[in-house]
Amino acid sequence: MRYGIAVFPSKKLQDIANSYRKRYDTKYSMVPPHLTLKDPFDMKESELDDFVKEVRHVAERSEPFKLEVLRYSSFYPVTNTLYMKIAETEELRDLQQKLNEGALEREREHPFVPHITIGQEMNYDELSDVFGRLKLESIQHEEMVDRFSLLYQLENGTWTVHETFLLGGRS
Repeated sequence: MRYGIAVFPSKKLQDIANSYRKRYDTKYSMVPPHLTLKDPFDMKESELDDFVKEVRHVAERSEPFKLEVLRYSSFYPVTNTLYMKIAETEELRDLQQKLNEGALEREREHPFVPHITIGQEMNYDELSDVFGRLKLESIQHEEMVDRFSLLYQLENGTWTVHETFLLGGRS
């Protein structure tokens, strides 16, 4: 089965992201706006309990962090993707590293760039036009994050929460 770990931001930030995702993100209906902490990976269901215990341990020894949106950006020319750039705080970087080391380590396709995708698989002309307009806009948003979720992918491609973990052992 396919799994991933992500932060779901506040409804306010999800609404901002979705105002773009509806039109520019081919995966809009598959998963809500999110900040990926661990890229999708395959794991046998028999390994899930031990994996969850490790993730719970990481959550307990990690601190809540400030999620700050800095600006709109693009991964072009690597991919035709638009996103909201998230500030890489020490707490966020620490959490992401802990979720990708030791028993939790999996092969990664890309280096960690904190972001929330708002458009992907766009043709070049559309990407260029939309990104040109977004560069002129400013976005100011901050919120505290105190949880993240382990997700699994259903057969139809949508993602569903398996379990949510509170940072710092908060209950």
